[in-house]
Amino acid sequence: MTLRTARLWHALTAVVAVVALVLQLVLVVHGGRVLDEQDPPGLGLRLVRFVSYFTIQSNVLVAVVTAQLARDPLRDGTVWRAVRLAAVVGITVTGVVHFFLLRPLLDLDGADWAADKLLHVVVPVLAFVGFVLFGPRPRIERRDVGLALCWPLAWTAYTMVVGLASGWYPYPFLDHREEHGWPGVLIAVAGITVFFLLLFWLALQLDRRARPQPQPWDPYRDPGSVAP
Repeated sequence: MTLRTARLWHALTAVVAVVALVLQLVLVVHGGRVLDEQDPPGLGLRLVRFVSYFTIQSNVLVAVVTAQLARDPLRDGTVWRAVRLAAVVGITVTGVVHFFLLRPLLDLDGADWAADKLLHVVVPVLAFVGFVLFGPRPRIERRDVGLALCWPLAWTAYTMVVGLASGWYPYPFLDHREEHGWPGVLIAVAGITVFFLLLFWLALQLDRRARPQPQPWDPYRDPGSVAP
């Protein structure tokens, strides 16, 4: 795969993610129900809840990361590695959890349906395929996993605190008032955490075993070479 192909793929992913986020935001402003089928509250609270969804945060991360990779497909850096890993794993979790736990609960059509599919299906597939095909790699170390895990853990803590204080949970499997109570919540959180760790491990293995991308030509690093 050439760097040009990588740039185009990452650019496409970024554009689709931005379109999905903007469409979702417009629907939220107008009282649409893409992620939540309850009667919408006031605009201010709708916007706060909008940015509180893991779906939205993972899509924002993907949009930012892939936009940067479209400019520099070989980008690197300590913080960058953790953010890139968090984006890929987070959006994968978004897609899988939506497919198995949320999709059966939704009955959407029109723009609501389109936004739902973009956020939960199209962007996750584009981001995952882009990571597998274009990396960049090698880029992942064990310490990056710990840093990348900070975001989903912080999101879970924030979500539970807000839920206990306000009674609103972004996803029904986190709501202790549902049929299975706190045991169901703990099982769901534990299961998703294990899934996160499994994806982090798989990403680490892929990064180590897959063929590395060629590094950009640097005349100062290798003055005797000729530009490709």
